[in-house]
Amino acid sequence: MIDFRAHASLKQRLLALALTTVVIVWIGATAFTYFDAREELDEMLDAHLAQSASLLVVQASQGHYEIETEHAPLLHKYSQRVAFQIWESGRVLRLHSLNAPTEALSSGQRGFSNSLVKGKHWRVFTTWDDVRGNLIHVAELTEVREKLAAGIIINLLQPLLISLPLLAILLWIAVTRGLLPLVNLTNEIKRREPDNLAPLDAGSTPREVAPLIVHLNRLFIRIEASMQKERRFTADAAHELRTPVAGIKAQAQVARAATQDAERIHALDNAILGCDRAAHLIDQLLTLARMDALDDAESLSCPLRKIASEEIAMIAPAALGLSVHIELMPGEEAVVRGEHLLLRVLLRNLIDNAVRHTTAGTTVRISVTAEPGQTCLSVEDDGPGISAENMERISERFYRPAETTASGSGLGLSIVRRITEIHAASLQFTAGKNGKGLNVSVIFKS
Repeated sequence: MIDFRAHASLKQRLLALALTTVVIVWIGATAFTYFDAREELDEMLDAHLAQSASLLVVQASQGHYEIETEHAPLLHKYSQRVAFQIWESGRVLRLHSLNAPTEALSSGQRGFSNSLVKGKHWRVFTTWDDVRGNLIHVAELTEVREKLAAGIIINLLQPLLISLPLLAILLWIAVTRGLLPLVNLTNEIKRREPDNLAPLDAGSTPREVAPLIVHLNRLFIRIEASMQKERRFTADAAHELRTPVAGIKAQAQVARAATQDAERIHALDNAILGCDRAAHLIDQLLTLARMDALDDAESLSCPLRKIASEEIAMIAPAALGLSVHIELMPGEEAVVRGEHLLLRVLLRNLIDNAVRHTTAGTTVRISVTAEPGQTCLSVEDDGPGISAENMERISERFYRPAETTASGSGLGLSIVRRITEIHAASLQFTAGKNGKGLNVSVIFKS
Protein backbone atom coordinates (compact mmCIF):
# COMPACT_ATOMS: atom_id res chain seq x y z
CA MET A 1 0.00 0.00 0.00
CA ILE A 2 1.24 3.47 -0.88
CA ASP A 3 1.73 5.84 2.06
CA PHE A 4 0.62 9.18 0.61
CA ARG A 5 1.94 11.01 3.67
CA ALA A 6 5.46 9.95 2.73
CA HIS A 7 5.23 11.85 -0.55
CA ALA A 8 5.60 15.59 -0.75
CA SER A 9 2.49 17.53 -1.73
CA LEU A 10 2.64 18.94 -5.24
CA LYS A 11 1.00 22.13 -3.96
CA GLN A 12 3.56 22.50 -1.18
CA ARG A 13 6.39 21.80 -3.61
CA LEU A 14 5.18 24.44 -6.07
CA LEU A 15 4.72 27.00 -3.29
CA ALA A 16 8.15 26.28 -1.83
CA LEU A 17 9.84 26.53 -5.24
CA ALA A 18 7.98 29.72 -6.16
CA LEU A 19 8.63 31.45 -2.85
CA THR A 20 12.26 30.32 -2.79
CA THR A 21 12.75 31.65 -6.30
CA VAL A 22 11.13 34.99 -5.42
CA VAL A 23 13.19 35.36 -2.24
CA ILE A 24 16.45 34.48 -4.01
CA VAL A 25 15.75 36.91 -6.86
CA TRP A 26 14.65 39.61 -4.44
CA ILE A 27 17.69 39.18 -2.20
CA GLY A 28 19.94 39.25 -5.26
CA ALA A 29 18.28 42.40 -6.52
CA THR A 30 18.48 43.93 -3.04
CA ALA A 31 22.18 43.08 -2.73
CA PHE A 32 22.89 44.52 -6.17
CA THR A 33 20.89 47.64 -5.38
CA TYR A 34 22.58 48.01 -2.00
CA PHE A 35 26.14 47.75 -3.33
CA ASP A 36 25.31 49.98 -6.29
CA ALA A 37 23.66 52.54 -4.02
CA ARG A 38 26.55 52.28 -1.55
CA GLU A 39 29.01 53.04 -4.32
CA GLU A 40 26.93 55.97 -5.50
CA LEU A 41 26.56 57.19 -1.91
CA ASP A 42 30.30 57.05 -1.30
CA GLU A 43 30.94 58.97 -4.51
CA MET A 44 28.31 61.55 -3.58
CA LEU A 45 29.69 62.03 -0.07
CA ASP A 46 33.25 62.21 -1.40
CA ALA A 47 32.09 64.84 -3.86
CA HIS A 48 30.51 66.71 -0.99
CA LEU A 49 33.80 66.60 0.94
CA ALA A 50 35.69 67.88 -2.09
CA GLN A 51 33.17 70.67 -2.60
CA SER A 52 33.36 71.66 1.07
CA ALA A 53 37.16 71.71 0.83
CA SER A 54 36.92 73.98 -2.22
CA LEU A 55 34.79 76.45 -0.29
CA LEU A 56 37.26 76.45 2.59
CA VAL A 57 40.11 77.04 0.14
CA VAL A 58 38.33 80.14 -1.15
CA GLN A 59 37.67 81.46 2.35
CA ALA A 60 41.17 80.67 3.59
CA SER A 61 42.75 82.37 0.58
CA GLN A 62 40.83 85.55 1.53
CA GLY A 63 42.05 85.39 5.15
CA HIS A 64 38.64 84.59 6.67
CA TYR A 65 39.75 82.45 9.59
CA GLU A 66 37.08 83.60 12.01
CA ILE A 67 34.60 80.90 11.00
CA GLU A 68 32.46 80.05 13.99
CA THR A 69 31.16 76.73 12.78
CA GLU A 70 30.61 75.52 16.33
CA HIS A 71 27.79 78.04 16.60
CA ALA A 72 26.01 76.90 13.43
CA PRO A 73 22.40 75.85 14.02
CA LEU A 74 21.51 72.08 13.79
CA LEU A 75 19.15 72.17 10.85
CA HIS A 76 19.41 68.44 10.06
CA LYS A 77 20.40 65.26 11.83
CA TYR A 78 23.53 65.09 9.66
CA SER A 79 24.45 68.78 10.15
CA GLN A 80 27.57 68.06 12.18
CA ARG A 81 28.81 65.01 10.35
CA VAL A 82 31.42 67.03 8.36
CA ALA A 83 34.56 68.21 10.17
CA PHE A 84 37.40 70.33 8.85
CA GLN A 85 40.86 71.60 9.79
CA ILE A 86 43.02 74.42 8.36
CA TRP A 87 46.75 74.03 8.99
CA GLU A 88 49.00 77.00 8.29
CA SER A 89 51.90 75.75 6.17
CA GLY A 90 50.71 72.27 7.08
CA ARG A 91 52.15 72.54 10.61
CA VAL A 92 50.09 74.96 12.76
CA LEU A 93 46.36 74.35 13.32
CA ARG A 94 44.75 77.73 12.66
CA LEU A 95 41.09 76.72 12.49
CA HIS A 96 38.92 73.61 12.94
CA SER A 97 35.30 72.72 13.40
CA LEU A 98 33.83 71.87 16.76
CA ASN A 99 33.55 68.18 15.93
CA ALA A 100 37.11 67.93 14.56
CA PRO A 101 40.01 66.69 16.72
CA THR A 102 43.14 68.78 17.30
CA GLU A 103 45.34 66.12 15.74
CA ALA A 104 45.74 66.10 11.99
CA LEU A 105 42.89 64.23 10.32
CA SER A 106 45.20 62.76 7.69
CA SER A 107 48.87 62.43 6.96
CA GLY A 108 48.24 62.56 3.23
CA GLN A 109 49.02 65.56 1.09
CA ARG A 110 46.23 65.60 -1.46
CA GLY A 111 43.16 63.61 -2.31
CA PHE A 112 41.05 61.07 -0.40
CA SER A 113 42.30 58.88 2.43
CA ASN A 114 41.05 56.86 5.39
CA SER A 115 42.46 57.52 8.82
CA LEU A 116 42.09 56.53 12.46
CA VAL A 117 42.19 59.40 14.99
CA LYS A 118 41.50 58.83 18.68
CA GLY A 119 39.72 55.57 17.97
CA LYS A 120 37.47 57.01 15.28
CA HIS A 121 37.59 56.21 11.59
CA TRP A 122 37.45 59.16 9.21
CA ARG A 123 37.03 59.59 5.50
CA VAL A 124 39.26 62.57 4.65
CA PHE A 125 39.72 64.82 1.65
CA THR A 126 42.98 66.83 1.73
CA THR A 127 43.92 69.82 -0.41
CA TRP A 128 46.22 72.88 -0.32
CA ASP A 129 45.51 76.59 -0.45
CA ASP A 130 48.24 77.48 -2.93
CA VAL A 131 47.77 81.24 -2.26
CA ARG A 132 48.52 81.19 1.48
CA GLY A 133 50.08 77.76 1.74
CA ASN A 134 47.41 76.35 4.05
CA LEU A 135 46.67 72.60 4.33
CA ILE A 136 42.95 71.86 4.50
CA HIS A 137 41.36 68.62 5.72
CA VAL A 138 37.64 67.99 5.29
CA ALA A 139 36.38 64.72 6.78
CA GLU A 140 33.40 62.81 8.05
CA LEU A 141 33.06 59.81 10.31
CA THR A 142 32.93 56.44 8.60
CA GLU A 143 30.25 55.26 11.04
CA VAL A 144 27.92 57.95 9.69
CA ARG A 145 28.32 56.48 6.22
CA GLU A 146 27.63 53.01 7.61
CA LYS A 147 24.44 54.27 9.22
CA LEU A 148 23.32 55.74 5.93
CA ALA A 149 24.06 52.42 4.15
CA ALA A 150 22.25 50.48 6.88
CA GLY A 151 19.24 52.73 6.45
CA ILE A 152 19.24 52.00 2.72
CA ILE A 153 19.33 48.21 3.15
CA ILE A 154 16.59 48.36 5.79
CA ASN A 155 14.41 50.40 3.46
CA LEU A 156 15.04 47.84 0.71
CA LEU A 157 14.23 44.83 2.91
CA GLN A 158 11.14 46.23 4.57
CA PRO A 159 8.94 45.83 1.45
CA LEU A 160 10.13 42.21 1.15
CA LEU A 161 9.28 41.39 4.75
CA ILE A 162 5.88 43.02 4.42
CA SER A 163 4.95 41.65 1.00
CA LEU A 164 6.33 38.08 1.35
CA PRO A 165 3.42 36.79 3.51
CA LEU A 166 0.95 38.44 1.14
CA LEU A 167 2.75 36.93 -1.84
CA ALA A 168 2.64 33.48 -0.17
CA ILE A 169 -1.14 33.77 0.27
CA LEU A 170 -1.65 34.86 -3.34
CA LEU A 171 0.59 32.04 -4.60
CA TRP A 172 -1.29 29.52 -2.48
CA ILE A 173 -4.59 30.67 -4.00
CA ALA A 174 -3.12 30.61 -7.52
CA VAL A 175 -1.57 27.14 -7.11
CA THR A 176 -4.76 25.78 -5.55
CA ARG A 177 -6.83 27.00 -8.49
CA GLY A 178 -4.20 25.82 -10.96
CA LEU A 179 -4.19 22.29 -9.50
CA LEU A 180 -7.98 22.08 -9.36
CA PRO A 181 -8.20 19.94 -12.56
CA LEU A 182 -5.88 17.36 -10.96
CA VAL A 183 -7.98 17.35 -7.80
CA ASN A 184 -11.16 16.85 -9.85
CA LEU A 185 -9.48 14.06 -11.83
CA THR A 186 -8.38 12.37 -8.61
CA ASN A 187 -11.87 12.58 -7.14
CA GLU A 188 -13.44 11.24 -10.32
CA ILE A 189 -11.13 8.21 -10.36
CA LYS A 190 -11.61 7.73 -6.61
CA ARG A 191 -15.42 7.56 -6.99
CA ARG A 192 -15.25 4.98 -9.78
CA GLU A 193 -16.24 1.36 -9.31
CA PRO A 194 -13.50 -1.22 -10.00
CA ASP A 195 -15.27 -2.43 -13.16
CA ASN A 196 -15.89 1.08 -14.54
CA LEU A 197 -13.31 1.49 -17.34
CA ALA A 198 -15.14 4.18 -19.29
CA PRO A 199 -12.80 6.82 -20.82
CA LEU A 200 -12.14 9.98 -18.84
CA ASP A 201 -13.21 13.31 -20.30
CA ALA A 202 -10.14 15.22 -21.50
CA GLY A 203 -12.05 18.11 -23.08
CA SER A 204 -11.87 20.64 -20.22
CA THR A 205 -8.46 19.73 -18.83
CA PRO A 206 -5.27 21.81 -19.22
CA ARG A 207 -2.69 20.83 -21.84
CA GLU A 208 -0.34 19.48 -19.17
CA VAL A 209 -3.00 17.12 -17.78
CA ALA A 210 -4.45 16.03 -21.14
CA PRO A 211 -1.60 13.58 -21.98
CA LEU A 212 -2.10 11.90 -18.59
CA ILE A 213 -5.80 11.41 -19.30
CA VAL A 214 -5.07 10.15 -22.82
CA HIS A 215 -2.65 7.54 -21.49
CA LEU A 216 -5.07 6.58 -18.70
CA ASN A 217 -7.82 6.06 -21.29
CA ARG A 218 -5.48 3.89 -23.35
CA LEU A 219 -4.66 1.92 -20.23
CA PHE A 220 -8.38 1.48 -19.52
CA ILE A 221 -8.90 0.18 -23.06
CA ARG A 222 -6.07 -2.33 -22.67
CA ILE A 223 -7.36 -3.44 -19.27
CA GLU A 224 -10.90 -3.82 -20.66
CA ALA A 225 -9.60 -5.87 -23.59
CA SER A 226 -7.50 -8.00 -21.24
CA MET A 227 -10.45 -8.58 -18.92
CA GLN A 228 -12.71 -9.53 -21.82
CA LYS A 229 -10.03 -11.87 -23.12
CA GLU A 230 -9.63 -13.45 -19.69
CA ARG A 231 -13.40 -13.91 -19.35
CA ARG A 232 -13.64 -15.56 -22.78
CA PHE A 233 -10.58 -17.66 -22.07
CA THR A 234 -11.94 -18.84 -18.72
CA ALA A 235 -15.36 -19.64 -20.15
CA ASP A 236 -13.94 -21.49 -23.16
CA ALA A 237 -11.39 -23.36 -21.05
CA ALA A 238 -14.06 -24.47 -18.59
CA HIS A 239 -16.22 -25.64 -21.47
CA GLU A 240 -13.40 -27.53 -23.20
CA LEU A 241 -12.16 -29.15 -19.99
CA ARG A 242 -15.64 -30.32 -19.09
CA THR A 243 -15.73 -32.75 -22.04
CA PRO A 244 -12.54 -34.78 -21.35
CA VAL A 245 -13.26 -34.82 -17.61
CA ALA A 246 -16.76 -36.11 -18.25
CA GLY A 247 -15.34 -38.76 -20.61
CA ILE A 248 -12.77 -39.88 -18.04
CA LYS A 249 -15.48 -40.11 -15.39
CA ALA A 250 -17.70 -42.15 -17.71
CA GLN A 251 -14.89 -44.59 -18.55
CA ALA A 252 -14.03 -44.93 -14.86
CA GLN A 253 -17.66 -45.79 -14.11
CA VAL A 254 -17.65 -48.36 -16.92
CA ALA A 255 -14.46 -49.91 -15.55
CA ARG A 256 -15.98 -50.03 -12.06
CA ALA A 257 -19.14 -51.74 -13.27
CA ALA A 258 -17.36 -54.13 -15.66
CA THR A 259 -17.62 -57.82 -14.84
CA GLN A 260 -14.99 -59.03 -17.26
CA ASP A 261 -11.32 -58.15 -17.41
CA ALA A 262 -11.33 -57.32 -21.12
CA GLU A 263 -14.15 -54.80 -20.69
CA ARG A 264 -12.46 -53.28 -17.65
CA ILE A 265 -9.09 -52.95 -19.39
CA HIS A 266 -10.72 -51.35 -22.45
CA ALA A 267 -12.47 -48.80 -20.25
CA LEU A 268 -9.28 -48.05 -18.36
CA ASP A 269 -7.38 -47.60 -21.64
CA ASN A 270 -10.01 -45.10 -22.77
CA ALA A 271 -9.73 -43.31 -19.43
CA ILE A 272 -5.95 -43.07 -19.85
CA LEU A 273 -6.45 -41.77 -23.39
CA GLY A 274 -8.86 -39.18 -22.00
CA CYS A 275 -6.24 -38.17 -19.40
CA ASP A 276 -3.69 -37.72 -22.18
CA ARG A 277 -6.10 -35.52 -24.10
CA ALA A 278 -6.88 -33.48 -20.99
CA ALA A 279 -3.17 -33.10 -20.26
CA HIS A 280 -2.57 -31.93 -23.84
CA LEU A 281 -5.43 -29.46 -23.54
CA ILE A 282 -4.16 -28.11 -20.21
CA ASP A 283 -0.65 -27.77 -21.64
CA GLN A 284 -1.97 -25.76 -24.57
CA LEU A 285 -4.13 -23.62 -22.29
CA LEU A 286 -1.12 -22.78 -20.15
CA THR A 287 0.95 -22.04 -23.25
CA LEU A 288 -1.75 -19.73 -24.61
CA ALA A 289 -2.03 -17.96 -21.24
CA ARG A 290 1.72 -17.32 -21.25
CA MET A 291 1.49 -16.04 -24.83
CA ASP A 292 -1.23 -13.55 -23.87
CA ALA A 293 0.98 -12.15 -21.12
CA LEU A 294 3.72 -11.27 -23.61
CA ASP A 295 3.84 -8.10 -25.68
CA ASP A 296 7.14 -8.32 -27.55
CA ALA A 297 9.67 -11.02 -28.26
CA GLU A 298 13.29 -10.77 -27.30
CA SER A 299 15.35 -9.64 -30.26
CA LEU A 300 17.73 -12.57 -30.75
CA SER A 301 19.06 -14.25 -33.88
CA CYS A 302 17.10 -17.47 -34.44
CA PRO A 303 17.99 -19.98 -37.24
CA LEU A 304 14.63 -21.23 -38.52
CA ARG A 305 15.88 -24.32 -40.39
CA LYS A 306 17.79 -25.53 -37.34
CA ILE A 307 14.77 -25.03 -35.08
CA ALA A 308 12.56 -26.82 -37.64
CA SER A 309 14.90 -29.83 -37.85
CA GLU A 310 14.98 -30.13 -34.05
CA GLU A 311 11.19 -30.05 -33.79
CA ILE A 312 10.84 -32.55 -36.64
CA ALA A 313 13.15 -34.94 -34.79
CA MET A 314 10.91 -34.71 -31.71
CA ILE A 315 7.60 -35.22 -33.56
CA ALA A 316 8.83 -37.78 -36.12
CA PRO A 317 8.28 -40.90 -33.93
CA ALA A 318 4.63 -40.02 -33.29
CA ALA A 319 4.16 -39.14 -36.98
CA LEU A 320 5.61 -42.51 -38.08
CA GLY A 321 3.11 -44.19 -35.77
CA LEU A 322 0.39 -42.50 -37.85
CA SER A 323 2.17 -43.40 -41.13
CA VAL A 324 2.86 -39.71 -41.85
CA HIS A 325 6.20 -38.68 -43.30
CA ILE A 326 7.72 -35.31 -42.33
CA GLU A 327 10.12 -33.69 -44.79
CA LEU A 328 12.26 -30.55 -44.45
CA MET A 329 12.62 -29.10 -47.91
CA PRO A 330 16.19 -28.22 -49.02
CA GLY A 331 17.33 -24.63 -48.82
CA GLU A 332 19.67 -22.19 -47.16
CA GLU A 333 19.54 -21.33 -43.48
CA ALA A 334 17.42 -18.25 -42.70
CA VAL A 335 17.88 -16.22 -39.53
CA VAL A 336 15.09 -14.10 -38.05
CA ARG A 337 14.96 -11.84 -35.00
CA GLY A 338 12.85 -13.23 -32.22
CA GLU A 339 12.60 -15.49 -29.18
CA HIS A 340 14.00 -19.00 -29.67
CA LEU A 341 11.58 -20.80 -27.33
CA LEU A 342 8.49 -19.17 -28.83
CA LEU A 343 9.56 -20.11 -32.34
CA ARG A 344 10.00 -23.72 -31.21
CA VAL A 345 6.43 -23.66 -29.82
CA LEU A 346 5.18 -22.17 -33.09
CA LEU A 347 6.84 -24.88 -35.22
CA ARG A 348 5.79 -27.65 -32.86
CA ASN A 349 2.14 -26.61 -33.06
CA LEU A 350 2.23 -26.19 -36.85
CA ILE A 351 3.83 -29.57 -37.46
CA ASP A 352 1.66 -31.32 -34.84
CA ASN A 353 -1.48 -29.76 -36.36
CA ALA A 354 -0.47 -30.92 -39.86
CA VAL A 355 0.33 -34.46 -38.69
CA ARG A 356 -2.99 -34.76 -36.80
CA HIS A 357 -5.15 -33.58 -39.69
CA THR A 358 -3.55 -35.33 -42.64
CA THR A 359 -4.19 -38.92 -43.66
CA ALA A 360 -1.98 -41.98 -43.40
CA GLY A 361 0.59 -42.38 -46.13
CA THR A 362 0.90 -38.63 -46.82
CA THR A 363 3.75 -36.16 -46.34
CA VAL A 364 4.07 -32.99 -44.28
CA ARG A 365 6.52 -30.60 -45.92
CA ILE A 366 8.31 -27.80 -44.05
CA SER A 367 10.13 -25.11 -46.04
CA VAL A 368 12.12 -22.04 -45.09
CA THR A 369 12.78 -19.43 -47.78
CA ALA A 370 14.48 -16.08 -47.52
CA GLU A 371 13.68 -13.21 -49.86
CA PRO A 372 14.67 -9.53 -49.81
CA GLY A 373 12.81 -7.94 -46.88
CA GLN A 374 11.15 -11.10 -45.56
CA THR A 375 11.57 -14.73 -44.53
CA CYS A 376 8.79 -17.28 -45.06
CA LEU A 377 8.18 -20.42 -43.00
CA SER A 378 5.64 -22.83 -44.54
CA VAL A 379 4.10 -26.08 -43.27
CA GLU A 380 2.04 -27.96 -45.85
CA ASP A 381 0.14 -31.26 -45.62
CA ASP A 382 -1.66 -33.56 -48.10
CA GLY A 383 -4.76 -33.97 -45.96
CA PRO A 384 -8.38 -33.31 -46.89
CA GLY A 385 -7.95 -29.58 -46.30
CA ILE A 386 -10.68 -27.21 -45.11
CA SER A 387 -13.28 -25.03 -46.76
CA ALA A 388 -12.73 -21.34 -47.46
CA GLU A 389 -15.30 -20.42 -44.79
CA ASN A 390 -13.55 -22.46 -42.11
CA MET A 391 -10.15 -21.18 -43.24
CA GLU A 392 -11.10 -17.69 -42.01
CA ARG A 393 -11.87 -19.01 -38.53
CA ILE A 394 -9.33 -21.81 -38.21
CA SER A 395 -7.06 -19.76 -35.89
CA GLU A 396 -9.85 -18.82 -33.46
CA ARG A 397 -9.57 -20.28 -30.00
CA PHE A 398 -11.32 -23.64 -29.48
CA TYR A 399 -12.66 -23.55 -33.03
CA ARG A 400 -12.80 -26.93 -34.74
CA PRO A 401 -14.38 -27.36 -38.19
CA ALA A 402 -17.36 -29.70 -38.26
CA GLU A 403 -15.65 -32.06 -40.71
CA THR A 404 -12.62 -32.51 -38.45
CA THR A 405 -12.20 -36.06 -37.16
CA ALA A 406 -8.74 -35.80 -35.58
CA SER A 407 -8.39 -35.28 -31.86
CA GLY A 408 -7.41 -31.86 -30.60
CA SER A 409 -8.44 -28.84 -28.56
CA GLY A 410 -8.65 -26.17 -31.24
CA LEU A 411 -5.85 -24.16 -29.62
CA GLY A 412 -2.79 -25.07 -31.71
CA LEU A 413 -3.30 -22.47 -34.44
CA SER A 414 -4.45 -19.90 -31.86
CA ILE A 415 -1.07 -20.28 -30.20
CA VAL A 416 0.60 -19.92 -33.59
CA ARG A 417 -1.29 -16.71 -34.33
CA ARG A 418 -0.38 -15.21 -30.97
CA ILE A 419 3.32 -15.98 -31.48
CA THR A 420 3.24 -14.39 -34.93
CA GLU A 421 1.68 -11.26 -33.41
CA ILE A 422 4.42 -11.10 -30.80
CA HIS A 423 7.04 -11.30 -33.57
CA ALA A 424 5.21 -8.73 -35.75
CA ALA A 425 4.87 -11.42 -38.42
CA SER A 426 1.87 -12.32 -40.58
CA LEU A 427 -0.02 -15.62 -40.74
CA GLN A 428 -1.58 -16.91 -43.98
CA PHE A 429 -3.75 -19.98 -44.70
CA THR A 430 -4.02 -21.31 -48.26
CA ALA A 431 -4.81 -24.58 -49.95
CA GLY A 432 -1.92 -26.98 -50.60
CA LYS A 433 -0.56 -28.04 -53.96
CA ASN A 434 -3.21 -29.03 -56.50
CA GLY A 435 -5.86 -27.77 -54.10
CA LYS A 436 -5.23 -30.55 -51.60
CA GLY A 437 -4.43 -30.16 -47.93
CA LEU A 438 -3.60 -26.97 -46.08
CA ASN A 439 -0.60 -24.68 -46.34
CA VAL A 440 0.19 -22.44 -43.34
CA SER A 441 2.74 -19.67 -43.94
CA VAL A 442 4.37 -17.41 -41.35
CA ILE A 443 6.07 -14.38 -42.93
CA PHE A 444 8.73 -12.58 -40.87
CA LYS A 445 9.77 -9.09 -41.90
CA SER A 446 13.51 -8.45 -42.11
